[in-house]
Amino acid sequence: MTKPKLLIIEDERSLQEVLSYNLEKEGFEVIVASDGQDGLRRVQSQQPDLVILDLMLPVIDGLEVCRQIRSDPRTQATRILMLTARSEEVDEIVGFNMGADDYVTKPFKIKPLIHRIKALLRRTPASEQAKDVVVAGEIEIDRVHHSAKLAGKELDLTPTEFRLLWTLARAPGRPFSRNELMDRCRGEDANALERTIDVHVRSLRQKLGDAESLIETVRGIGYRFSGEVSGEA
Repeated sequence: MTKPKLLIIEDERSLQEVLSYNLEKEGFEVIVASDGQDGLRRVQSQQPDLVILDLMLPVIDGLEVCRQIRSDPRTQATRILMLTARSEEVDEIVGFNMGADDYVTKPFKIKPLIHRIKALLRRTPASEQAKDVVVAGEIEIDRVHHSAKLAGKELDLTPTEFRLLWTLARAPGRPFSRNELMDRCRGEDANALERTIDVHVRSLRQKLGDAESLIETVRGIGYRFSGEVSGEA
């Protein structure tokens, strides 16, 4: 079986070595680049399955590398996991708007990071995925532009609330546990209690108004999205 190929674009040598060692132990083929320009060249020539991309890079920064990967038809389906020392929500929004699939702040633990990588690799490639826009009744969620609307009016959602709504609406009828939602919507590097997700759900329901019933509580498990969903290109 062919090993999944990972490209680490990171200028910190010690972190390169730690990541390479642990990922190779997990059975991955690992390629390393130390600046954005070399990273782009290796993405195009090596065609990795996933890129671990630092935000603060010499020559070309990580956001521009991400943008160029997504704008090139040859590489636009490549999964991207961003690494950054920044933790402000605005940076997370920018990262997702540029096309990152996931986002981890430094410092992080290796085992949860490997779990995130494996979860990303299990996803259907972007070129084969269902659409980037989900519509459920009067709710429209656009992942690319990180926007959600209710009856045509923009919803003022936090990044966590947006990711929560997107996660639930992408799999209507499927129950998600609180831990699973916390993993997908907050990140495994977030030190949060399981019940924290209830606070976000309560806030999201309030913002949805009359459409709050679309997010159902599943006793003993967590939550699910109950509406009929369609996708758009």
